[in-house]
Amino acid sequence: MNEPPDAHSGLHSEQGALRGEHPGRAVAPIVKIRDLAWLEFEKPDLVKAEAFAVAFGFTTVLRTADELQLRGTDEGSPCVIVRRAARSGFVGAAFAAADTADVTRLAEATGRTVRPLPETLGGVAVDLTDPSGSAVRVVAGMHRLPELPGQQSHEFNTGRRIARINATQRPPREPARVRRLGHVVLQSTRYLETLNWYLRHLGLIVSDFLFYEGQRERGPVMSFLRCDRGSTPADHHTLALTLGPSNRYVHSAYEVCDLDAVAAGGEYLLDQGYRRSWGIGRHIQGSQIFDYWRDPDGFLVEHYSDGDLFDNTLEPGWAPMTASGLAQWGPPATKDFLGITPGPGLLHEARAALSTLRGDNEFDLHRLRGLMKVASS
Repeated sequence: MNEPPDAHSGLHSEQGALRGEHPGRAVAPIVKIRDLAWLEFEKPDLVKAEAFAVAFGFTTVLRTADELQLRGTDEGSPCVIVRRAARSGFVGAAFAAADTADVTRLAEATGRTVRPLPETLGGVAVDLTDPSGSAVRVVAGMHRLPELPGQQSHEFNTGRRIARINATQRPPREPARVRRLGHVVLQSTRYLETLNWYLRHLGLIVSDFLFYEGQRERGPVMSFLRCDRGSTPADHHTLALTLGPSNRYVHSAYEVCDLDAVAAGGEYLLDQGYRRSWGIGRHIQGSQIFDYWRDPDGFLVEHYSDGDLFDNTLEPGWAPMTASGLAQWGPPATKDFLGITPGPGLLHEARAALSTLRGDNEFDLHRLRGLMKVASS
């Protein structure tokens, strides 16, 4: 008797859910967003911010004394909006609804008001706040920036497939051309509550869950969420949420065309004096080839290529969270990437952990032990 194929075997996770575990989707979400539109930051030095952005591979759409808008080569909205402020900070994420009717529906369901976006962007928005306190903007009807010439993938000779004859391979050491914003990762002290909020309000669905080893019965501590586009494949994750001692931005990721763009673009960034955090490697959940960098304000940003695409039929995978399980190949995850490099950032997280352990949230002493085990794994 033939057994049905295991959808998770060799694909994206070690195993699927056990009976009674989180289903990874809401039964009747209010709306189903289509994509991640842009991220908003505050930074004190826009000149320095733009210099890094250009070296990283963005194109400047708008530059004023108080605002930067940065885009990729794909048609659509800006990827990143940076406004001048006294201190650096992550403001929040904007998600693209299917149409303005969905923005109105979400506003009515949450008791909020639909408002017009600035003329530089066009369209309308409803502003929400998730249970972790992060600003969430759902938008529709924006101006569409035309597609720009993109970086071309090279011809590859792979095994017996010969595509390049009497020609050399010479990828230039230049900025990788960012195509688009791929995903953002956020940390929350109220992870499960926040996860359920995004499933219910934005119609996201979970591609993969991670749990602390030895604590699976307590539920997941990280999830990779994709857009539900029905039979149309979507990125493995548009948003990732993880449990932690503070509510904060972790990193954001931007797609480039291929491994050569990741690698040559990284060499260019090194030549310009910027700091690699971790890479190059290939992830397990999502399968992306990755390379992580710190911008001048300390924000973690990622070049990636060759990520997984899932339609809405695939159920969540489940796997233990370990530092060594973050990549299939590549160098070990660095202390900088894991956030355990001695310095102000680690001190802030330690203080946050002490405060959080005394508060009413999901990050307790048992979870702290699990997180410390991940960092040492």
